[in-house]
Amino acid sequence: MVDRIAFHVFGIPIYWYGVMISLGMLLGTLVALHRAKQYGVDEDHLLGFLLVAVPAAIVGSRLVFVFANWETMAGDWRAMVNLRQGGLSIHGAVFGGIIAGSIYTWVKKINFWTLADVCVPGLILGQAIGRWGNYFNQEAYGVPTDLPWGLYIDGAYRHPIFFYEFVWNLLVFAYLLHVSKKEKVRGAIFARYLIGYSIGRFFIEGVRANTLFWGNLRLGQLVSILLIIVGLLLLGWLKRRDKGVLN
Repeated sequence: MVDRIAFHVFGIPIYWYGVMISLGMLLGTLVALHRAKQYGVDEDHLLGFLLVAVPAAIVGSRLVFVFANWETMAGDWRAMVNLRQGGLSIHGAVFGGIIAGSIYTWVKKINFWTLADVCVPGLILGQAIGRWGNYFNQEAYGVPTDLPWGLYIDGAYRHPIFFYEFVWNLLVFAYLLHVSKKEKVRGAIFARYLIGYSIGRFFIEGVRANTLFWGNLRLGQLVSILLIIVGLLLLGWLKRRDKGVLN
């Protein structure tokens, strides 16, 4: 068994899940601040963007999780808002952050694509670190496996999908940093994030246990396919617009 509590503050237990999520947010913000200088983005604008996008991402991630687990949470409002027990959807976080960020940049008359390019490498790094919260909560695990790296969870040795996604997200993080050195089209890094993350998520979802199905595919796989398509279309549109093909 894994101890879910990291430490206590005045008798209040602080869970590893919250620690890892917070650490991921902190490091992701530091990466974004470093990139802001490279992209010529005012730090105040970036911090304002994050102050709006991060809370919206948390709300969006929880709403999607509650919706996906409505049968077990229906009517239990305390369970719906209890983040200390885990239960955050990455896809919901992305959608919530995009909506809030779009509104903020529109109001402030700031280029959304530039800020998105600045932020997404830090976002995927934060996702990688935050996945360790799933380990401490012993949640988001895979189907049983006889592979030597299987973890004993819920009565069986299972695929450690939190670790799969941790490794994949680090690879995507490194890829985005590398591409950023030569990519000049605004928004292209964001589009590559959607594509890169979703490719890995599609295959990882294939061995995930306790998840919703839509036909023969898991719901997470369908969302990943959708985001890959959106990312590819967005990348093509941005590049054509940058070349003056689109007005």
